[in-house]
Amino acid sequence: MREMAKLGAVAAAVLLAGGCGKQAQPAAGAAGNDGTEVVRIGQASPLTGPIAHLGKDVEQGARLAIDDINAAGVEIGGRKVRFELVSEDDQGDPKMGAQVAQRLVDAGVVGVIGHLNSGTTMPASRLYADAGLPQLSPSATNPDFTRQGFRTTYRLIANDVQQGIALGRFAVDVLKARTVAVVDDRTAYGQGLADEFEKAVRSQGATVVKREFTTNNATDFGAILTSIKAAQPDVVFYGGMDAQAGPMARQMKRLGIHARLLGGDSVQTPEFIRLAGDAADGVYSSACGVPRDRMPGFTDFNTRYKARFNTEVQVYSPYEYDAVHVLVDAMKRAGSTDPKVFLPEIAKTDYHGVTGRVAFDKQGDIRDGAVTFYQVRNGKWEVVSSVGGARAT
Repeated sequence: MREMAKLGAVAAAVLLAGGCGKQAQPAAGAAGNDGTEVVRIGQASPLTGPIAHLGKDVEQGARLAIDDINAAGVEIGGRKVRFELVSEDDQGDPKMGAQVAQRLVDAGVVGVIGHLNSGTTMPASRLYADAGLPQLSPSATNPDFTRQGFRTTYRLIANDVQQGIALGRFAVDVLKARTVAVVDDRTAYGQGLADEFEKAVRSQGATVVKREFTTNNATDFGAILTSIKAAQPDVVFYGGMDAQAGPMARQMKRLGIHARLLGGDSVQTPEFIRLAGDAADGVYSSACGVPRDRMPGFTDFNTRYKARFNTEVQVYSPYEYDAVHVLVDAMKRAGSTDPKVFLPEIAKTDYHGVTGRVAFDKQGDIRDGAVTFYQVRNGKWEVVSSVGGARAT
């Protein structure tokens, strides 16, 4: 896609820059005073900026996983191991994502959980691949992430092809849309999902009457929405984050646009409802994965997450939590914390976690990826339907 060339150039530039001459530290950390091996796991997400609530959500999922694993006590290859989380703020920016990736490599992490956004995940992935470090994303849905030929890339949710097809069918079959308008934020995630949605609705016989774009920093959508209002679509689809979708819903209501607003997985958050206010009710969104009441471990996870961090789960923290466990499980099965030794074990994963069964196909995508549809009713996201996924066990 158009963004990929830019992302590749960014990653290449950072590779040339390296770590300012620094050499990477050993993969496994130094032993503690009691002989316990200290092993570092990396985490990268936007911890500042308009979608920091999503970045902090996944970071907290990783911290809870590390806490639980250390509390249980782990021996790998006959040695006691204690895990440490090395967390970096990529600001949701592709260039910063590549810089953060180099810092994590230099910090001697044995694997990385992240990044959150497709646009940061993909440029970072080349650096991790060159370093031989596994990268498990709980949220990056652009299909190109796992199509680059790297043996290090894995994702724990359905990709945009699966989600886009499901969204297109939902718009036509459930919402009865015959005409749609499509807006995206021109990120690898937003544009990629919007492209897949557009292909899907066209294949279902609907007409795309408008295709517009904005940015992932915009707050004023007046010109775009005025143009869309004139086209009178049945559905407006937005490919992008909740930080833009919330204000967009407000402005649609103010302009008297009666089309249903439909978003992707990064819209289905408590933050969207806060930002949209009274315009949230009636909005639809997809989310990758089965409904939370079908996740075998969500109830316990949710209780402990709230107690630990005093906040609500947004979207992806359960998948981040499982991703950390998948990484450690591969080390246990390999009997080693050396990525060269345990990396092949990740491909053989058959792990039953909070979100259900985690197993990967040959490309590193989750098997049986599910997509669930939600609608805001009385200020809360409620399940409408779910497709795919044989993951709850």
